[in-house]
Amino acid sequence: MSAPVSRPHYSRRDFLRLSGIIGAAAAVTANISACESGPASTSSVGAGADKDLVTAVIGYGNDQSWDPTMTASAFTMAAHNHIYEGLVGTDPISRQPYPGLGTELPTDLQATSWKFTLRDGAKWHDGQPVTVDDVLFTFERVLNPSTLVSSFFRAWLKEVRKVDDKSVELVFNFPFPDALPRLSIAKIMPKHVYGVAGGWDAAKAGKAVGSGPYRLTAHNPKSNSTFEAFADYNGPRKPRFKKMNWLSIVDSSARVAKISGGSAEAQIADNIPYANIDQLRKSGLTVEGGKGMNHMFLMFNTGTKPFDDVRVRQALLYAIDTGKMIEVALKGHGTPSTSFLNEQNPSYAKAKTVYAYDPAKARSLLAAAGVTNLSITLMAVNVSWIADCLPTIANSWNAIGVKTTLQPQDTSALFTKMDQSQDYQVVAAASNPNQFGLDADLILRYNYTAGGTWMKYTKWDNSAEAKDLFAMMDRATREPDQARKLDLTHQYLDVIAEQAVLYPVVHTELMTAWDPKKLTGIRAQAYPGINLLQAEHA
Repeated sequence: MSAPVSRPHYSRRDFLRLSGIIGAAAAVTANISACESGPASTSSVGAGADKDLVTAVIGYGNDQSWDPTMTASAFTMAAHNHIYEGLVGTDPISRQPYPGLGTELPTDLQATSWKFTLRDGAKWHDGQPVTVDDVLFTFERVLNPSTLVSSFFRAWLKEVRKVDDKSVELVFNFPFPDALPRLSIAKIMPKHVYGVAGGWDAAKAGKAVGSGPYRLTAHNPKSNSTFEAFADYNGPRKPRFKKMNWLSIVDSSARVAKISGGSAEAQIADNIPYANIDQLRKSGLTVEGGKGMNHMFLMFNTGTKPFDDVRVRQALLYAIDTGKMIEVALKGHGTPSTSFLNEQNPSYAKAKTVYAYDPAKARSLLAAAGVTNLSITLMAVNVSWIADCLPTIANSWNAIGVKTTLQPQDTSALFTKMDQSQDYQVVAAASNPNQFGLDADLILRYNYTAGGTWMKYTKWDNSAEAKDLFAMMDRATREPDQARKLDLTHQYLDVIAEQAVLYPVVHTELMTAWDPKKLTGIRAQAYPGINLLQAEHA
């Protein structure tokens, strides 16, 4: 068995940045301007007012951390893909790697070190040249246990060395082919900007100086962020638009209104409510979806009885009428979970334990656990589609004799309560690790990390079962044979399904709408946000 890998410990603020749900929550209230230009109006620059401008509506907050090493905000991560570059980039849909700041991809994916040469003439948005020292600076930060992204790197990446003034070498602890697409997470950042006193605080607050195709021109938390094409960009994804204005609109009706009608202000919007799909299509918009990890999960407090009993956790999952939930709440745009991974994931396999709707089995499991007259307060985030799913859960649990009280609330308020008392029974929330990538190791370490915030909330990660699981995950990470790695992955996915500590109920389809008369080259993502690096004016 491999030596244990130390894990980062996160505060509540870090957790809110880490959670895929925080794109829809307003947890940070900083009110800053990131750049020299003043606030851009979110209502005076309509879709037809400026032919050089693309106006987009993002259905998540833009007021979370903008530090690329500490955020999982949907808005922020989408913006970073236009502002920054990694040594490697990945296609937003297929996740196939391509050279970013590095000029070539490594040819031997089983090697224990990879060399990257930086692109000639690459510049930061302030005009300074990109250097090897910037790469070393970035990876020093990435490997710091205090950062969110460190758990994606520290198991396999030993160090990054300077080869010469144009090249670096990444040295691995063991061969790890999955590192190639994962390198896109490590956005290379300028040392002269973020290495100064207060630099990382400035990054968190919205200062963004990258080497990518677009330069951030204004950042107005809870309102909008604006961008312009970077004239000195010489990389592989050229900017197709001169200017972009991304509006942050969490309210679903207001978001739909911005893209609706003949005087629509925006040309594209993500996070389209299922109930509005037909309306938008009839108005001439293209509305397409992406199926991926996006899911509603239940998280149990195993430190509170009777949720320490796996039979109780299993019973509550078996009791949920997922078919009705998908029909009524999700309008058909969902799939019952048959594994922690969604069915489209390359590592997917149907778990040995599948929580198909079976109220009789749920009652039997509760009886076997000796549980009667159970009352549950189900705390939940107030994300619109999650709120739509809650009545089905309550009705399903009431039907097996479990009295259920629903308690949806603001995300930050919910987790503040948990931080202050840790006194909860069950939480329903949403997550989508596909923002970071597709590989199973990355996805599972997002939630199942020893000492990580999710596991702290479950109070499960010190159990014997959890320790066995983490050891199994470490063995899979280090396994060089891909077939054996996949087999080990399926084994630990079976354990996670059986234990049902933090587990998906349904995987959903995310919808994006755009005006095909104004934009072309759009591809709907299966994770929050948009990518306009291959789009252009129609």
